[in-house]
Amino acid sequence: MTDLSQVEGLEPLPPDHASLAFGVADTTPGTLYALSVSGGVRFRPKEERIVLFGRNRPEVHVCVGEDDRRVSRSHGRLARRGDHWWLTNTGHLPLQLPGSRTLFPEDEPFPVQTGYTPVFISGTARRRHLVELYVSGDDGRLPPPAPDAATLKDRPWRLDADERLALVCLAQRYLLHEAYPQPVSWKQVAAELTELGFEGNWRPKRVEHLVAKVRQRLSGAGVPGLTREEVGEPVGNMLNHNLITELLHTRTLVPPDLRVLGDD
Repeated sequence: MTDLSQVEGLEPLPPDHASLAFGVADTTPGTLYALSVSGGVRFRPKEERIVLFGRNRPEVHVCVGEDDRRVSRSHGRLARRGDHWWLTNTGHLPLQLPGSRTLFPEDEPFPVQTGYTPVFISGTARRRHLVELYVSGDDGRLPPPAPDAATLKDRPWRLDADERLALVCLAQRYLLHEAYPQPVSWKQVAAELTELGFEGNWRPKRVEHLVAKVRQRLSGAGVPGLTREEVGEPVGNMLNHNLITELLHTRTLVPPDLRVLGDD
């Protein structure tokens, strides 16, 4: 498997390929895309085709966590059977799937659904390695937007560097696709960004001010649910929840953004 270009039906994807969360070009239904920070592959559907990912670059199609010994040499296998690609955990650590679903080595293969699926592996020192999967549907495109999604924008919102850092940290549970995510606290955001060594005075009040500025800017542009008057009391986490939801829907924030927190 040292020369992937010779594998029938496989097309390598470069490391700088855009996140699969943005969708894929029109292609054959059932085509599998698999991507990590090291690059990836596109594979046409064919019975019994197999895609491997793990840290042993010469022996896998998609290298992930190459310098992290908690990631197995071959950590996962995707096999085409029938109308689905089936994901099997072949490593020692569990695979984290959307909706807080955990796939253990002892589990039966998991059918990968049409569209986008992020898969996380927890490594050393709180690192989380991401393998993005995308299976094209019958029309080879992303599903059309919902009829009531008038407030969603065609283009991501602009964020400056500090705003993005604060919001990625605030929204990390959403980006990890936990089943019932909540924004983390101002104190936790400030502590984590300080611990990671980012420049700036990362205190809870500064984080709160940065996020409030983004909410105000988006609210002024017509995004609903970002003011106390709209939400009503008690507010709780609803303002930040609504903000994060908007940023995810517009793909302003996508799972690979977790790399700024040391996750890859």
